Amino acid sequence: MDLRQLRYFRTVAEEGQVTKAANKLHMAQPPLSQQIKIMEDELDLKLFDRQGRKLELTNAGEVLYEKAGRILNDLEETLIEVKETNEGISGTLHLGSNKSCFSFLADPLQKLRADFPNLTYQLREGDTFFLAECIRNREIEMAVVRLPINLDDFDMVSLPSEPYVLVTPQSWKLFPADVTEVEIERLENIPLMLLHRISGTGQFELIVNECRNHGFDPHVICECPDPTMLLSLAASGVGATIVPKSTLSAFSFSNIRSYELKNAGVVAESVIIWHKNRYLTKASQRLLDSFERINKDLELI
Repeated sequence: MDLRQLRYFRTVAEEGQVTKAANKLHMAQPPLSQQIKIMEDELDLKLFDRQGRKLELTNAGEVLYEKAGRILNDLEETLIEVKETNEGISGTLHLGSNKSCFSFLADPLQKLRADFPNLTYQLREGDTFFLAECIRNREIEMAVVRLPINLDDFDMVSLPSEPYVLVTPQSWKLFPADVTEVEIERLENIPLMLLHRISGTGQFELIVNECRNHGFDPHVICECPDPTMLLSLAASGVGATIVPKSTLSAFSFSNIRSYELKNAGVVAESVIIWHKNRYLTKASQRLLDSFERINKDLELI
């Protein structure tokens, strides 16, 4: 059994049909079927069961699929590492970011682009749960995300914390024009639209629990994982929202007013994460260096 056969096998498993897999691999169907048959004969077991027109992995096939994926990924990372010993920083950097902390990426990426003009970028957007899964699935190398997050699989560099702000439609005029801060208790009867992750605990739970610590349940009229959608709805007069302060500087909206939460016991915390057991390309390592320099500069202020 060789690496070529493992790639063939995984493609058939992912496509569920030999015909589709052959098209994806740009080869004829008979040779592909023959390679799968050779693998099964060598192992003396079945890797697939036929369910109508679809091929499904047997228990043994499931084990081989998972192990083969690790072998092929390790090989790919090894080849990248070997090539980078003699080459400069180039290629494509695969990154992810929450929209609510996208502003942290701007300066480091600008510096990286200036230092290494041959480097290109693929940027994936999503909430913390989604981007953590993208890293696990090797779709991106690292991501800037909001805490909380389960860090069992990840290493991280912390980014500066920041306050949450209440954002209301400008037309509401809830508070006097000179007011820039409001107490949490003032949110009790305000219709709120809160960020909510696809899965897991995040800002929604932090804000709701903070309101409860101040003696009331918030009036939540909308939950959404996208802060720009919530800000747009606020600008349209649908309701108020609560977002990290830097989100307002990253995305410009008119017809809104913002207020810092005066007595809030929670802050928005961001980190850049990457998988602890995988090789980081030189480009990713340089980006991490930029974030660590930002933290050191802040410590000196």
